[in-house]
Amino acid sequence: MDAKSQKDLHYYEPGKGHGLKHDPFNAIVAPRPIGWISSRDTKGNINLAPYSFFNGFCYHPPIIGFASTSWKDSVQNIQETGEFVWNLATKDLAQQMNATAAHVRPRCQRIQDRRPDRSAWASSSTCPRVAESPVAFECKVTQIIQLQGKNGEKAQAWLTLGEVVAVHIDKAMIKDGVYQTALARPIVRAGRRGDYFEIKPEKHVRDDPAGLSFLLARPALAGSRRAKLALRVCPGTSNGITEFSEHEAD
Repeated sequence: MDAKSQKDLHYYEPGKGHGLKHDPFNAIVAPRPIGWISSRDTKGNINLAPYSFFNGFCYHPPIIGFASTSWKDSVQNIQETGEFVWNLATKDLAQQMNATAAHVRPRCQRIQDRRPDRSAWASSSTCPRVAESPVAFECKVTQIIQLQGKNGEKAQAWLTLGEVVAVHIDKAMIKDGVYQTALARPIVRAGRRGDYFEIKPEKHVRDDPAGLSFLLARPALAGSRRAKLALRVCPGTSNGITEFSEHEAD
């Protein structure tokens, strides 16, 4: 490599600091799908919260997981009941999803006391799903793992893994028997505290000799606002829709 082609690299070791205005780790490992997780405790209180570290981990059985920095209500609820629901966050639900990221007092984020019949709840879970979300996975927990560093020291972070036991898909997202990822306009997480991008079917190059097909990511939220917003939640079906109460930030 000649001198002209060499890059001027910013090098740092995370344990000694990054030397930038914002830690670039989140922005580099991006975009990431959002773990919008609904859970329920043993007393029936329901929580809905988005997690920045989320992904799929296995095909057979289908396993998804999210990481929580600190032991949050979602993890506590899932440990108690052994189940949770993942909801697809979309462009149309961006502000509502962002509102559920607010830091609130424990058990403050809950559904109003208008409980539907048991038959209206999801077939495999006692957790509701977000009614407006086009996709939801009902999950049974398989592992909750406290993460640790290379020296064995425990981190204040927990990885929750769950097997997908039931799937809900809006049929409008399925064309010719194929789920259309971009048609739902999912939003994904980037860096800093409020950067999101929208996945949109801008161009599909299906006839390209290389067989390329790509999606274009676009900014989804112009500035991150943590507002008080009500969010409709569906317990398994379109019947018996309830709402999340407005909640107070700390």
